[in-house]
Amino acid sequence: GTPGCTAVYSVQDQWNGGFVANVSVTAGTTALTGWRVTLTLPSGTSVSSLWNGVSSGTSGTITVANQSYNGRLAAGQATSFGFQGTGSGSGTTASCSGS
Repeated sequence: GTPGCTAVYSVQDQWNGGFVANVSVTAGTTALTGWRVTLTLPSGTSVSSLWNGVSSGTSGTITVANQSYNGRLAAGQATSFGFQGTGSGSGTTASCSGS
């Protein structure tokens, strides 16, 4: 099967019309050679800049893949990526799949 991982989304900072969020990615019981997080952004929310990951698109449902330097995770090890966005920052969901 596909190696498991967990993604946890949290808002770090929030202001009128914008926010900064962090997403932690933790490997499950199997080491990962890479990971991909699916973010579902609510209507009116979009990503203006993102770091420590490679994103497909800026609104709606987007995927964020690892960079070359943070894809390999030992079992139980964690890394994270972050982004700045427009909108409130609340209501975004994150799920993770490993490779």
